[in-house]
Amino acid sequence: MEIINRLFGHGTDLNALQMSLRAITIFFVALLLIRFTGMRVFGIKSAFDTCIIIMLGAVLARAVVGASPFIPTIVASLALVVVHKIIAMISVGNVFVSHLVKGQALSLYKNGILNDQNLRKCSLSYGDVMEEVRLKMDQNNMDEIDEIFMERTGKISVIKKKVTS
Repeated sequence: MEIINRLFGHGTDLNALQMSLRAITIFFVALLLIRFTGMRVFGIKSAFDTCIIIMLGAVLARAVVGASPFIPTIVASLALVVVHKIIAMISVGNVFVSHLVKGQALSLYKNGILNDQNLRKCSLSYGDVMEEVRLKMDQNNMDEIDEIFMERTGKISVIKKKVTS
């Protein structure tokens, strides 16, 4: 036990070696915790997933600098990851929970009409919408656009009109 205390230190009075060993250890702990949560955390980037990233970083950082006890900090991080995983699993089969924690897509444009109410909810202007149309559709008008959505992740998707024969 004495060797662990000497290597990792105790409290906030840490030397460079102790803080480095803590940082290396926390790196691998964070990697394991993130692998446990799954790749959706970095692939989907919803507010739900961003919360776990921020919280995990904040809590684990305390273990590196010695602001909180080392083992309890790791246990608290594990608790956060487990809660995130449970909520994610529940939201797969429950639309209400899914909408609650992940949000839902909002229609910004349909049938040739911009939805001003949803644009305000998303803090978007007509110029913002047109920028996405230009970037995604390589056109400067909405003649060929069926619908535009603000997705749950904050990205804007543009659906082209179906070509009828």
